[in-house]
Amino acid sequence: MQLAVFDLDGTITRRDTLLPYVMGFPMSTARKLLGVLVFLGPLLLFVIGRRDRGRLKSAFIRSVLGGQTRSRIEDWTAQFVPRLLRRGVFADALRTITRHKQEGARLVLMSASTDLYVPAIGAALGFDEVICTGVRWNGDRLDGHLTTPNRRGTEKTRCFEALRNRHPGLTSAAYGNAASDLDHLRLADHPLLVNPSPSARRQAAKLGIPTAHWH
Repeated sequence: MQLAVFDLDGTITRRDTLLPYVMGFPMSTARKLLGVLVFLGPLLLFVIGRRDRGRLKSAFIRSVLGGQTRSRIEDWTAQFVPRLLRRGVFADALRTITRHKQEGARLVLMSASTDLYVPAIGAALGFDEVICTGVRWNGDRLDGHLTTPNRRGTEKTRCFEALRNRHPGLTSAAYGNAASDLDHLRLADHPLLVNPSPSARRQAAKLGIPTAHWH
């Protein structure tokens, strides 16, 4: 049996998922534009190095979706996920997931994207476990602050190491697409960096991590 760990954005999906999820949420154009304007402040702080990616992500969610009800968020997720899986995923990623499933692997989806929709993607694709960034609720209303560290870079590595410790004896396969994924990919028995940028490809080569182009 094997542990097969997949990144989401850019690995299974063709592009980032948080931006289309947030900006596609059904609300008035005026309310959405107001949220974007509010977000410009945190974005500027990120650009000048005074916000990290986790705080930027939280600020984006809070600016646009803060205060939305759980039922409205769930309704949107139920629309967003099937649409994403119909048109926004790599066929090679789906074939690889299916192969691991047929081989009896334990499938884990590990993403820096949020639990507003990543668990629904994991369930739809047949993953056994989902690890992603948590978002806080205030009762029935979305708060938007993060309840976990942003599952990226060294935090992903920590989660990957914890997975291996929980499943001793299993060989591990890991798939990612970004330079930030290399930190945990290097720990896998069978790593693969897919559709990397030229810089990420060079870094992967130095670490002995193979690369592939998925369609």
